[in-house]
Amino acid sequence: MEQPGIFPGRIRLGMVGGGEGAFIGAVHRHAARFDDRYELLAGALSSSPEASRRSGRALGLDPERVYDDYRQMALTEAARADGIEAVVIVTPNHMHAPVARVFLEAGIHVICDKPVTTNSADALMLQALAEERGLLFAVTHNYSAYPMVRHAQQMVREGTLGTIRVVQVEYAQDWLAAPLEQDGHKQAAWRTDPAKSGGGAIGDIGSHAWQLADTIVGQPLESVAAQLSSFVPGRAIDDDVQVLLRYAGGARGMLWASQVAPGHENQLRIRVFGSAGGIEWEQQHPNELRWTPLGEPSRIITRGSTSMNAAGARTSRVPAGHPEGYIDAFAGLYSEIACHLLARRDGGDPGPAQFPTIADGVRGVQFIETVQASSRSGGVWTAVPQG
Repeated sequence: MEQPGIFPGRIRLGMVGGGEGAFIGAVHRHAARFDDRYELLAGALSSSPEASRRSGRALGLDPERVYDDYRQMALTEAARADGIEAVVIVTPNHMHAPVARVFLEAGIHVICDKPVTTNSADALMLQALAEERGLLFAVTHNYSAYPMVRHAQQMVREGTLGTIRVVQVEYAQDWLAAPLEQDGHKQAAWRTDPAKSGGGAIGDIGSHAWQLADTIVGQPLESVAAQLSSFVPGRAIDDDVQVLLRYAGGARGMLWASQVAPGHENQLRIRVFGSAGGIEWEQQHPNELRWTPLGEPSRIITRGSTSMNAAGARTSRVPAGHPEGYIDAFAGLYSEIACHLLARRDGGDPGPAQFPTIADGVRGVQFIETVQASSRSGGVWTAVPQG
């Protein structure tokens, strides 16, 4: 029976992490409610019980469903007739695996921030557990849900670009160009702690760049040659990464991720060149995709226009000329996940996932580890695990 006051079509949702002072928790909550598909009902919102309760009050949650500990939350919610169906995990990276494991063992679907774990052994364990329990495990690589990214993906799949030859992807920021972690900055502190993050620039933003290229190009990444650098004195983790890429389909490329690039706020950009043309997309101008057929002038495909293909149009919400951005892309991901969860609830076949799953999460962690291994070996070509 649905809880009184809860719209029957909504997914009953819980959250671990994302309490006061956490940027990404609010983003996930906004995205989940954007299309009115979820209702946040429970949470263990901080490692501090007091902070968790304060956050729960601020969000208007039932005090009985604001928990001091995520283990208590999983067991209690699993036993309730109106318990949560899915949990969102927005903790620091090192807590993803233990939290996800507890909820999967309790029979609760998982929506987890990236990277899904700090090591591939844990990622593979979670994949096996989700498959064993028949549970959905989604990973919120939100940039893959932008309409123009989906449009670009379909162009490549349909062969519009011809044979893919060159992939250039970069994600540049400047917010860690100074040693913020030494001044008590909460977000900087855990992101630059190797024990909590599992990877500096490569894990935090390099994983997004890899996944964006993976989404659009659609070819297995065969091997990498990488160099990780730490430019800020005293920093124990990489803040800049440069990676050469070799794809199994013959394409070659480069990935650059940096958090010490002054003048770059959140510059995620990809260019893909094939034998018949090239495309270019930037996250800071997400509603435009530059398409250049070989030998012809460049043209701009805009989100919402009649020139969009079906894959792009499917995730586009508002008419042409109205900007769609970061929260909208996150919300698109959450809506796709909701469709799967609702189909499972009704005993139907949800079909293939359009969103990143635990399988993508495993490959993302394996990519990070391969880059780290290559860098430790002096930048030698290192094979990326397949399958």
